[in-house]
Amino acid sequence: MPFTEANFENAILHLVEALGYTRLYGPDIARDYRNPLYMEALTQSLPRVNPGMDAEALREALHKLTHVEHGELVSQNRRFMDWLQNGVEVSYQQGGETKNALVRLVDFAQVDNNAFHIINQWTVAGGETKRPDVIVFVNGLPLVVVELKSCARAETDFTDGYRQLKNYMREIPNLFIYNAFLIISDLTDSKAGTLTSGLDRFMDWKTVDGSYEETQYARYDVLFEGMLERSRLLDLLKNYLLYATDTPEGVKILAAYHQYFAVTKAVASTRVAAGTDGRAGVFWHTQGSGKSLSMVFYAHLLQAALDSPTLVVVTDRNDLDDQLYQQFAACEGFLRQTPVRAESREHLKALLAGRQANGVFFTTLQKFEETAECLSDRRNIVVMADEAHRSQYGLTERVGRDGKVMIGAALALRQNLPNATFIGFTGTPVALADRNTREVFGEYIDVYDMTQAVEDGATRPVYYESRVINLGLKEDVLRQIDATYELLALNADERDIERSKKELGTMESVLGAPETIDSLCRDIIAHYEENREHLLTGKAMVVAYSRPIAMAIYRRMLALRPGWAEKVKVVMTSGNNDEESWRPVIGSKAYKKELARRFKDNDDPMKIAIVVDMWLTGFDVPSLATMYVFKPMVGHNLMQAIARVNRVFRDKEGGLIVDYIGLARALKDAMNAYTNRDQKNYGEMNIAKTALPTFTEKLRVCRELFHRFDYAAFLSDACNDRQRADLIAAGINHVLGLPEEQKQLYLKEALLLHQAMTLCQSLVKRDQRMEAAYFEAIRVTLSRITGPRKISFREINRQINELLKQSIRSDGVINLFADKEESFSLFDPAFLEEIARMKGKNLAMELLRKLLSEQIELYKRTNLVQAEKFSERMARIMNAYRNGQITNAEVIDELRTMAEDIGDAHRSGESLGLSPEELAFYDAITKPEKVKDFYNNQQLCDMTRELTDELRKSRTIDWQKKESARAAMRMMVKRLLKKYKYPPEGLADAVKVVIAQCELWAEVT
Repeated sequence: MPFTEANFENAILHLVEALGYTRLYGPDIARDYRNPLYMEALTQSLPRVNPGMDAEALREALHKLTHVEHGELVSQNRRFMDWLQNGVEVSYQQGGETKNALVRLVDFAQVDNNAFHIINQWTVAGGETKRPDVIVFVNGLPLVVVELKSCARAETDFTDGYRQLKNYMREIPNLFIYNAFLIISDLTDSKAGTLTSGLDRFMDWKTVDGSYEETQYARYDVLFEGMLERSRLLDLLKNYLLYATDTPEGVKILAAYHQYFAVTKAVASTRVAAGTDGRAGVFWHTQGSGKSLSMVFYAHLLQAALDSPTLVVVTDRNDLDDQLYQQFAACEGFLRQTPVRAESREHLKALLAGRQANGVFFTTLQKFEETAECLSDRRNIVVMADEAHRSQYGLTERVGRDGKVMIGAALALRQNLPNATFIGFTGTPVALADRNTREVFGEYIDVYDMTQAVEDGATRPVYYESRVINLGLKEDVLRQIDATYELLALNADERDIERSKKELGTMESVLGAPETIDSLCRDIIAHYEENREHLLTGKAMVVAYSRPIAMAIYRRMLALRPGWAEKVKVVMTSGNNDEESWRPVIGSKAYKKELARRFKDNDDPMKIAIVVDMWLTGFDVPSLATMYVFKPMVGHNLMQAIARVNRVFRDKEGGLIVDYIGLARALKDAMNAYTNRDQKNYGEMNIAKTALPTFTEKLRVCRELFHRFDYAAFLSDACNDRQRADLIAAGINHVLGLPEEQKQLYLKEALLLHQAMTLCQSLVKRDQRMEAAYFEAIRVTLSRITGPRKISFREINRQINELLKQSIRSDGVINLFADKEESFSLFDPAFLEEIARMKGKNLAMELLRKLLSEQIELYKRTNLVQAEKFSERMARIMNAYRNGQITNAEVIDELRTMAEDIGDAHRSGESLGLSPEELAFYDAITKPEKVKDFYNNQQLCDMTRELTDELRKSRTIDWQKKESARAAMRMMVKRLLKKYKYPPEGLADAVKVVIAQCELWAEVT
């Protein structure tokens, strides 16, 4: 017996019920289906959650809840989330005067004061009537919608659950007004997200208690127990869900599991530190894993935990200060206060003066180094230092050669805020030898390393390709670059700084030489156009050694590619001594902000950003997959920079760093501070040693699976697009003729080949690139034809065309089926003839089988009898083929005939004057052949029309789920059939077929 979706649903209900929820069955609850709230629980809970509250205030809150102002779903949900987290503000009349009150919807302090329900099959009527699988209710509010898919059905999976939820949002948006978050599970994959989350932003929840020991793989029960444990759920609702307003429509964000547990630990550590030595610790979460948002969640939660402290957020660069400030500003509704940037030390002093609580202030470290004057001696100040170990050094004074006493940044900060509590946030690890950071902040609070982030799908791995040799740099220049790296690594002592300025000045002249810039730009352009331009959205970043060199690169690129004026832009700070010609290129602060918006827009023509320091930390463009580096960097500065390409986006395999400056040793040195498993998994990033061997191995496997199949012509320049399309079709036909296990092996290995190819394409020979493109075209097309997704010939053609354009740089239009551009119809005789004439009989057979199976599945929803006939017929044909009784050419003939018969069946109702809906009941009534011996055709048609009409009039929403409604429907059908003296004597089972068709009709209409 298969493990069905109903079995999985029952397992989830049992699991959540064990967490202390009351389990109910939706159809058993009498209610108005247009109202998605569980009103009985809501009306009972509001007085309990708000003891002593005036009844009129509660009625007003209830009215607001059930009459949310019209608007877009996201804006309605944002309003509801504010009510859920902060209470509903109401005005009401009492004794002739207006009173104001705040009605809470949930008691976040006392878990047991709330009503928790888990209800399955909760019908909601909106634009259409739908019945989601499972909904979690708190105090009658449908806060968590759960969509389940059976793991036993090959044709459905997690992605189908996502599409189903998106359809529900269009069909029954009234349910999602009250939604906190969504869960999708097919037992194998279980993930949570919000109503604005894309499929790639639904995330696993991998731990129940915050332990990261067993988090390589996700388990469905861990997600449900980890997120829906009652106190945990309330904590998530109150403190870990927010709307960010940095996009016009707003993005709803649910904390990932690593953020939840780390922030919870950070708040606990801060409470202890505030009463002891003021060192709350270091929060290390690898770049790209949402550190900035973790800081927002921390700031929000700390308000209640420490009785409204003042938060001072410290960075060491203006652009980083701006980026972090923008993140907090986008979440000010969640923070319940407006962040403020200190424009100067005096401004910061004024912000702190006279204040006893609250406030989120942003400042740079330099403002504390101006003087040792105390800005505030209050204890309830928490300093949040971003990238803590980059500049927060020095708790003692130093005397320079000129006798001047200098103080370290950490000491200056302590002198300015002597009683504050300090916490450090970083995306890169603190070196084992770095005692300064520990002295300032304390030990690690939480570590979320690169390996865990990649396993969780929070980030993508980063790979490395060396192109230094392409610049033709001489050996003495390379040695000078190595020396520069060493200086950068020691850049803390005053003498080292002076020495480095002299050395770096020499480097500027070497790396900025016109011939070097010309070689660099030619190679970047060639590498980009041949390997990266058509990958994802084509976004790339060039990191220049200095501002003059950035301008030189920009000008040379435009000289080589005059049409790239909108494609390439320079993003860097401006200076008072800049050449006049630079100003239009660099632009104002507002212009740079507009460039940031454009670079994040996947469809914008701006594709390449030339940067120096800006955008190398705290700037996220998920689709960015390529970084060309022409600047020495070391340690955490290097790791933060390359992490710009590690964000998750669609099917991005990883980010690629293209090195023109010799980063290899610096990368290895930087990795020494990472966890052991990070060093093991990502210590070697060079694609020549990682992706290229994988590519070579997978290419070998694919070749072996094509043994004795000649596709050599595909690799030739003389081969035209039509010939390539024919070879692709023939290749598909070859794979379809392989044993099933070899066919599946090909699909798997060809995908791995493609993934490796996206990283190492520049290292492979042309013939290998063409060969890989051929195997990929076959894989994509084959997966469209044989996979669960509905097939579209236009889509097949588009995919092949794109593959050829990207991999072969062809501009022709490829079509598997001659030059046919119009829509295809399965029931078009000309199309069926065209399929029959195809040389690839395996492909023709698979196409017809796929299309017919889809038609039968659709048919089953509306005409049970006909669908069963065609299903049985399909099974007989395919069994005969597998048993060797008929050839694939004969299968094609059989399937063509069957397609014609399905078309005739679709049209058969017209000759009887019946609609397709009525024809389904006619076929059910006349399934027993002997029926027509007892009735003439007119009587059968009359019976059919009356049955259809009666069903339409008396249909209720829960026929399929509510036994009483189902019984009433059966009685009505039997009564009507009895009127016509149906069924005839001896054909009692005929009624069962009619009833089955009626129930099926009720389910899908």
